[in-house]
Amino acid sequence: MGATEIFLLSLMIASCLLSSVSAATRHYKFEIKMQNVTRLCHTKSIVTVNGQFPGPKIVAREGDRLEIEVVNHVHNNISIHWHGIRQVRSGWADGPAYVTQCPIQNGQKYVYNFTIIGQRGTFWWHAHISWLRSTLYGPIIILPNKNTPYPFAKPYKEIPIIFGEWFNADTEAIISQALQTGGGPNVSDAYTINGLPGPLYNFSAKDF
Repeated sequence: MGATEIFLLSLMIASCLLSSVSAATRHYKFEIKMQNVTRLCHTKSIVTVNGQFPGPKIVAREGDRLEIEVVNHVHNNISIHWHGIRQVRSGWADGPAYVTQCPIQNGQKYVYNFTIIGQRGTFWWHAHISWLRSTLYGPIIILPNKNTPYPFAKPYKEIPIIFGEWFNADTEAIISQALQTGGGPNVSDAYTINGLPGPLYNFSAKDF
């Protein structure tokens, strides 16, 4: 082996060592449970992650591996989709129920395991079965590698903003009725920002 080959091999080994040091495995646990939530002066029990609505924020860096344990404590079947995340050689972790996985049944758990490859920015996760995504959702924030600067001035503060909808009625009943009749599903009672309907709706200020 010549000097050039040894030099190139050394560079490859150093590169692998650096990437392995900078990357991390980040663990999250999603407990799927019912939670009473009040919006528009209407209280109902909804499916949540860890009792939060919207659900918890996932934060990782480009190159990190995510291990997200989902434990189902509700009677609904559950699956979670990581919207916009490229599943490179990890298609089984994509989340669409009955497409890339069997849903997680009551009393069961499943660990989603995938690596963030070549992506950075703000994404979101949500349930990918029936209409459970109306309450099961949250942000995914992928930061650049520690050695990669922002392509703009670093912001003073970052606040995820998630748009959603609030239904006073049970969303599972709404979609079930629509499927039985063939008609369009009933529209939502309010649009939300980070789970709150805002002051343009009656009584919404009491729900903050």
